[in-house]
Amino acid sequence: MSERFYLYDQTSDTKTRFISFMGEEQRHDFALLYSDQYYGKTVVLDIQRNRFAIIGHDDLNEPGYIEYAFQVDEAVAEEMTDFLREVI
Repeated sequence: MSERFYLYDQTSDTKTRFISFMGEEQRHDFALLYSDQYYGKTVVLDIQRNRFAIIGHDDLNEPGYIEYAFQVDEAVAEEMTDFLREVI
């Protein structure tokens, strides 16, 4: 067996926030992981859909990004974007 080649292996302190709310379209359950690992961006885990994305303010302004990252329709993505702008 060959030796494993690590690109990086580090430990980082994180702050995790769990949020659940009922939107106009549906219920949302998120875990938000804040750390310095991704240049100030937040790891957003969508627990309902079993998907995640690394999101910053710039990503929220990118048309179609939330729809693509979480595989949701435009109405749900708009609801998610409004929420994420408040917490990221």
